[in-house]
Amino acid sequence: MAPSRRDFLRTSACALGGMALASTVDSLGLIHAMTPQAATSYKALVCIFLNGGNDGNNLLVSLDQYSSYASGRGVDLAIPSASLLPVSPLSGGSYGFHPQMPEIRDLFNQNRCAVVTNVGPLVEPLTKTTYQNGTGKKPLQLFSHSDQIGLFQTGVANEVLQTGWGGRVADLIVPLNGAASFPQNISIAGVNLLLTGVNTRQLAIGDSNTALNAVLPLNSPPGSSGFTAAQNTARRLSFDQMRGMDLGIQLVKAASDTRTSSLQTSAALASVNPVLVTAFPNTSLGRQLLQVARVIKASTDPTAGINMKRQIFFCQLGGFDTHSGQKVINNGQPGGQDGLLLQVSQAMKAFYDATVELGLQNDVTSFTLSDFSRTLQPAGTGAQAGSDHAWGNNHLVVGGSVLGRTIYGTYPTLQLGGPNDTDSGTSPRGRWIPTTSVEQFAATLANWYGLSSTDVAGVFPLIGRFASPNLGFMS
Repeated sequence: MAPSRRDFLRTSACALGGMALASTVDSLGLIHAMTPQAATSYKALVCIFLNGGNDGNNLLVSLDQYSSYASGRGVDLAIPSASLLPVSPLSGGSYGFHPQMPEIRDLFNQNRCAVVTNVGPLVEPLTKTTYQNGTGKKPLQLFSHSDQIGLFQTGVANEVLQTGWGGRVADLIVPLNGAASFPQNISIAGVNLLLTGVNTRQLAIGDSNTALNAVLPLNSPPGSSGFTAAQNTARRLSFDQMRGMDLGIQLVKAASDTRTSSLQTSAALASVNPVLVTAFPNTSLGRQLLQVARVIKASTDPTAGINMKRQIFFCQLGGFDTHSGQKVINNGQPGGQDGLLLQVSQAMKAFYDATVELGLQNDVTSFTLSDFSRTLQPAGTGAQAGSDHAWGNNHLVVGGSVLGRTIYGTYPTLQLGGPNDTDSGTSPRGRWIPTTSVEQFAATLANWYGLSSTDVAGVFPLIGRFASPNLGFMS
């Protein structure tokens, strides 16, 4: 039996991902952006989203403020100073990385990693005074998981958007990929807001346990299992004919375009075998980043015919909502945040090594995002100690073009009720008011990726409210 038109629409709708239809209001004025020329070299951004709210207070500790840190964290959450991995940034001061992150410490000392401190959603610069007296504009729904994830991924703190900053960047720089038709935005962690553009569709694929060409079987349409080869050939013919029907209907055309893109992508990957020598850890993030490295190798292999020049990837690691058990031990191994940061450190180092293997270490930049940081003050005691939702956070940027061994931004004063704390009086928690906006952080990455300085305000509409649209951590 040939697939029905209803089957085609239903299965195609599942593949639409985060694509915005043509009726989407172009509220950011992207339609009128300048058109860049085709690029001659490759660049990729790789987002690693730490879902749940990573506690940045333990990712990087100011050793100059260690007494205040230890006092605020208490014995259940504070990392002993002797256990921290000390570094001496070119920007000054003494800091220590989490003891489960030796690979990140090494990349930092090799000038391949930078830390951008106290980053968070901001509508405008805020001080403790303007935050508390209400004269300053605050982001939407502070301390809420879903809302703050949205603000980190859209890059706009004063409204709810249906597009992410990665998607809007991709919309503008499509010409940099020339005639290549392979998807620019690729997720290894499901459809997400960050990669959703007005016109940009994201491709969602599995981790390294999934074959690269498993986007859609080449010789059979959806629902083809259990049929003979001849039957599948007939079904494929009907499927192809159906994709050309009713293209004047917007939803049908969108579904048809998505299936066509899937078939083209599967065909492009079918003939490549992107084997890597670099060993990756067999962890959730390790498998995701291995798949990213494989796609990058396939995309840049001149014999594969894909010939991409710009790509943005999305990976995700969950479990960071550590209201309790932040430093638990599981069967003698670190659990909670400790175990997750070990996974982050090992996977990011393996991924950097893979870019060196490919000769692309200067052309690929990975970075972390998260919902928010967590309170300096602990929640609970003993083995069940954790921390609650906060705001400003510390984020990693890794790559050969990163101006590393440097702390960017203003590290917060680690004092309960101090100048960076949202609260004072009898119940301060240690929730840091950001000194660097998500827009500044993202715009710096986007500018390196190829976004014209004249188009920055179109993607990041609040950027003009901050001192600099570029934080200077990329060469």
